[in-house]
Amino acid sequence: PELNEAVAALLPHVNAQKDQFIPQHIANLLWAMAKLVDNGQEQTPELNEAVAALLPRVNAQKDQFNPQDIANLLWAMAKLVDNGQEQTPELNKAVAVLLPHVNAQKANFTPQAITNLLCAMAKLVDNGQEQTPELNEAVAALLPLVNAQKNQLDAQGIANLLWAMAKLVDNGQEKIPGLIEALAALLPFVNAQKANFTPQAITNLLWAMAKLVDNAQERTPGINEAVTALLPIVNAQKTNFNPQEIANLLWATAKLGELVELNVATSTFESLVYRISENLQFSQEGISMSLWGVMVCCARLSLVSNANKNNVLEKHMDDLLTRLENTSPDNEDDQSIMFMAASWLGRASPVAPHYQTTISKTQADFRDQLQSSIPSLKIEEEKSLNSLPPVDLLLPDHNIVIEVQGPSHYVGGDFNTRNGSTLLKIALLQKSGFEVIEIPVNQLLNKDLMKLYIDQIKIRVSIPPQGHDSASLKRGWAGAADVTAEEHLAEQTNPAKRKKTNSQYSPFSHHDSNKLCRKMNF
Repeated sequence: PELNEAVAALLPHVNAQKDQFIPQHIANLLWAMAKLVDNGQEQTPELNEAVAALLPRVNAQKDQFNPQDIANLLWAMAKLVDNGQEQTPELNKAVAVLLPHVNAQKANFTPQAITNLLCAMAKLVDNGQEQTPELNEAVAALLPLVNAQKNQLDAQGIANLLWAMAKLVDNGQEKIPGLIEALAALLPFVNAQKANFTPQAITNLLWAMAKLVDNAQERTPGINEAVTALLPIVNAQKTNFNPQEIANLLWATAKLGELVELNVATSTFESLVYRISENLQFSQEGISMSLWGVMVCCARLSLVSNANKNNVLEKHMDDLLTRLENTSPDNEDDQSIMFMAASWLGRASPVAPHYQTTISKTQADFRDQLQSSIPSLKIEEEKSLNSLPPVDLLLPDHNIVIEVQGPSHYVGGDFNTRNGSTLLKIALLQKSGFEVIEIPVNQLLNKDLMKLYIDQIKIRVSIPPQGHDSASLKRGWAGAADVTAEEHLAEQTNPAKRKKTNSQYSPFSHHDSNKLCRKMNF
């Protein structure tokens, strides 16, 4: 109470003496108020008035701030906004007048200042700050400094920087010059510093990895090694994570899909899900994210023919679904997750999801070629089966689904490592009794490869329909080895290249993958 009284007594004097503060005072005062609010101080009218009184002084003295002041001011404004401060014209103007000074002073920023500035800009953008040319230039000016000063960063700095870059990418700034180089410079330090990360840092890092691969068109070097280094620490620190961190970790591990080995993913989930039953207070968003993550883990297990069904995970799925239903969510993402969980568990769902559909040119071309090759074949397009997300093509007389997979269905767009959304949709369709044929879109750019897929489907549909029996699908052609289309084509022209293997593969993709891409707010 005494501290609160002291703060309350001082705040009116900020406005009264605003014209007498030197630049350092202005920076320190705004930083102090942001720190107080970030630690739970009530945003009283007096505090808001003090902030409002200082913001015009930022503009008035903009040329007199040193690098540390600039970093502290932008961090403070980002923190205030992140904690609910209204983005008034005065605040936006203060941000705008400071941004050009980031580029001008870039050679004088310490590693801590660089970290705080990038985190500040990520938070501002995440809260609706317009991505002006000045903001983009400030980010671009800082990124080369990350590489130059990487050896001076501590574990928290590494975690914060990777989080900030993932946030910027998630908000549409993946084309920033120097971003890939900065990421490549930082990622090796994740393994080197792994023993020094706090539970929050571990959570933020894995969330960042998931967001980076989900938004990238190609895999950033070092992502695999960083994820591999972090996941064992999750198991070791499992009792130290709070509810939001547990939800974030379950979501991130699931989103990374096949990038994480199945046994490692299962172990991570098993080490975290028991905490869910300890009556921890999860937010609606946390319940939804956890439910989706658990579903993906169950899906991965179901797609492996020799994996045992995990009844413990399904029990947690059931409990989480009940908890989410009790919150009566009204957004489409949560309702879609609820429906899929109910479908998995064989429960009636109180919601009927609505889906948007799109038809890519590659999908349309393949459909036309398939129909031309098999005129009698009945083909339905963008069909929602059992109210699940729509499939690309359905052969209803044969219970076969054909999914033409774009890069968004794979981790880093590699056309090989399926992400969590993709794996979940495959498993749900197979659980409903449909065979799923997955065709990576890059395989259809070559007419010879397209013909091979069509020939394979001809073989499939020549067999009388078997009813709604789930069938596993080898990656190659009927009776052939586990090969890609390119490999098969090469084998036809060079018999020496033929393989002998019987690996199993379950093809599939996900429509509107952003539906299940949960936006996190740190």
